[in-house]
Amino acid sequence: MPDWSEIPRDLLVSIGRCLNLIEDYLNFGCVCKSWHSVATKNNFNNDLSRAPWLMLAEEEDNEVRKFFSLYNGMILNKRIPKASRKRCLESMGWLITVGEEGEISLLHPFSDVQIELPHQNTTVDYLNHEIDPRTCFIGKAILSASPSHTSDYLLMVIDGNQRFLSFWRPGDNRWTRVKCEGIKYCSFTDMIFFNDQIYSVDYSGCLLVCDVADVVGPELTKCHILAQIPTEPQDMPEHLYILESLGSLFVIARYGVQLRLVQDDCDRVPLTIIPIIQIIQEEEEIREDMVCEDITYGTTNFRVFQVDLAAVKMTETRELGDAAFFLGANASLSVQASRCPGIKPNHIYFTEDFYETYLSYEEGGGLDMGVFNLADGSIQPHYNSVSLSRFCPPTWVTPTPY
Repeated sequence: MPDWSEIPRDLLVSIGRCLNLIEDYLNFGCVCKSWHSVATKNNFNNDLSRAPWLMLAEEEDNEVRKFFSLYNGMILNKRIPKASRKRCLESMGWLITVGEEGEISLLHPFSDVQIELPHQNTTVDYLNHEIDPRTCFIGKAILSASPSHTSDYLLMVIDGNQRFLSFWRPGDNRWTRVKCEGIKYCSFTDMIFFNDQIYSVDYSGCLLVCDVADVVGPELTKCHILAQIPTEPQDMPEHLYILESLGSLFVIARYGVQLRLVQDDCDRVPLTIIPIIQIIQEEEEIREDMVCEDITYGTTNFRVFQVDLAAVKMTETRELGDAAFFLGANASLSVQASRCPGIKPNHIYFTEDFYETYLSYEEGGGLDMGVFNLADGSIQPHYNSVSLSRFCPPTWVTPTPY
């Protein structure tokens, strides 16, 4: 039998450059050490569009994480001990991990490269805004550029129980709070870097912008409201996202993610509510006929609003064209379905990221995920098995070589 590890490096590089799918390229690098040394970002066609993989929940007593590909249903096993028992958010193929003691880091899941970040207790007024459990201190995180390509980048996070905006740059030894001038109160849900600025949305449905083009000092201070989502007060969404698609900004409203006691429809996995939560609900005089042993919850609807920056307004749409959106604990993302095999256009792929709900169950989160058809409002599963966790439910990760 031939020794595949002895294939000349030049030939391996030529083989690697013929691979068009990131799935094949990552498997190529897992053959042996010599093949792994060739499987770098410089030897792969990084201009190809790629859809995120679903990183499944960590299995008990197992440091191996499974990644599910929507393209062919393939599952890639990857040992990632540095992510064990940590909450994982994602941006540009990097994981932002938050540990039980409040430690935070950037972690590339396919190379194991790790960048230590300041502890969450270095955020402004930490003692008044800490969260229990500490793994949920950061609600969202986005990178301005990939650390794989440059050292000149910014990491923006939503943190604390009031959901402030804070940022970190390489070399900083603490987190810096964004000051919103002229705004009395903001509790952010999502943000995005777009045209050298940060656009964000808060729980009241406001769209805000922060200018970061000329950041030279320690703080960002230019942050102001642009527009308001056109919804009635009684129809306010429970969660909001913002993303860019083909040069336009979109705000997405999500409904049905909060804890609700409803009759089990036998189509979902029964969850066990934590006793203290049950007691609180009984004290709030929830009607006895609505309480049952099998408690379920889940997303019921999405509404999409396209942002017109020139007219400073948002207009609802139910047509995304060739685009598909990916929402969850990842940086909100849009891909062109025609360039990503296995992805449906005009659909929203979502995972569970509302920790206030899933921490109410002994099994944790991961049940509330699926594919939403924006045209008819139907929801179908994108992963047919169950993957639950109180630390890190499944989330989208864009596979990238380091």
